[in-house]
Order: sequence, then structure tokens, then C-alpha cells
Amino acid sequence: MKRYGLLGYPLTHSFSKRYFTEKFETENIESTYQNFEIDSITKFPEVIKNNPEIIGLNVTIPYKEQVIPYLDELNDSAREIKAVNTIRITRTESGVHLKGFNTDTFGFESTLTPLLKEHHKKALILGTGGASKALKYVLKKLGIEYISASIEELKENEIRYEDIDRQVMTEQLLIINATPLGTYPKVDTFPNIPYEFIGEKHLLFDLVYNPEVTQFMAKGMANGATAKNGYDMLLGQANKSYEVWNSKE
Repeated sequence: MKRYGLLGYPLTHSFSKRYFTEKFETENIESTYQNFEIDSITKFPEVIKNNPEIIGLNVTIPYKEQVIPYLDELNDSAREIKAVNTIRITRTESGVHLKGFNTDTFGFESTLTPLLKEHHKKALILGTGGASKALKYVLKKLGIEYISASIEELKENEIRYEDIDRQVMTEQLLIINATPLGTYPKVDTFPNIPYEFIGEKHLLFDLVYNPEVTQFMAKGMANGATAKNGYDMLLGQANKSYEVWNSKE
């Protein structure tokens, strides 16, 4: 029986464990999935050593970047983004080989692409945390220019929330919420942007998936915009992870 798991802290609301457990039961796959909740990345080698039957891990907050020094190899997207959410574990007589991947890129691209229109040439990313890195990788690949709204010290291609005005909103017709604002149970929260400048040509993409319709999405849809939550992106990255674990590429 194959074993997989999730590395992170805390893991009280794990989508991955629930999803993969149901997948294995529904598809009659003889595999198990468990959470590895460690309070320090320094305990990661113990997880690998003490669970010799595990062949794949997902990685979530706060270890997507911290886990990299412990890995033997990265695929192209993980190397460029400098964030890993999937690890394939290969065990041979010569030892254990850990290869890191980023399947968030696949999940985002496969969900976003069908929604794009010809006029979606510029994007505004709300947030500059780890989640935004995969988004930037995909937008760059698709030839979509982007700027990011930040509450921290500004870096290249970043703007402060208070400087998001009519011009910014009318030029950036793709707006992506890469913050946790609006996530259950704090469903009344939302990014502070001038929603009055949103119109029918806008596409709002929210990485939050619970609730199904966030305040960010609702405010955009009230002005005629198209809106999408992060659930299909989550499914996409999860299924890609499973494919990675069972591939030899």
C-alpha cells in the first residue's frame, strides 16, 4: 500500500487529507494519506526517516520555502519560484532522493486560462506572500503584465493599496486575491480596493475557496464582473501532485 502525506503547521483544516482519502476510497486505490504536523522544519528529516513507506508529500504553510534546503533536486517551476508544494520521494539501495515540485502553477494556469478574454492583458495581484509567487510565474508564462499590491516595503512592480485608483483598476482587468482575506470564519473581510471602478470586462480570481463566494467576488459580480474562487485551482494542484508522485520524470 502506497502512503502519502501533508507537511505543515498547523493542519487543523486540511483540504489535502480529506480530498485524497475520499479519492482513494472512491477510486479503490490502495493508498493512505496522513498529516505530518511539525512545529519546525528541522523535524522534516525525522518524518522521512521514520516513515520509510511514504513516497510523496504535499507541503503547505509555512514550509513551502523552508523545505528547499532539505531537498536533492527541484523541477523548473519550483526552482524559479523558490517554493515547493509537492515532494516525490524515491528510495533505492543507494539512499533516499527528494525532488521538489510546484503544482500550484498547474492548478492556477489550468483554472485561469479558460476564463481569459482578449482584453485580459494586465493583472493586479493583491498580496505579495508566498502564494503570489506561483501566480507571477504563470502570468509571465502567459504574457500577462502584472503589478502587486503590498502593505510592506515596496519592491519592483509593486504598489500600495492606497495608490490603487481608477486608472489602475481600469487598466488591470484581471484582479487576483492572493491574501487570506475573506476566508472562513472571517467571511466579512475583503481586500481594500475601490470596487466601484470594477466593470463587466473585469475578471476576479480569488485563491480563497471557503466560502464559495467571498466578499471580494461578490463585490465584483455586483458590478458585472466575472469571478472565480480557488477551489478548482486546489483540485488541479492536488491531482497534479498525485501524477507527480507516480511519475518517473
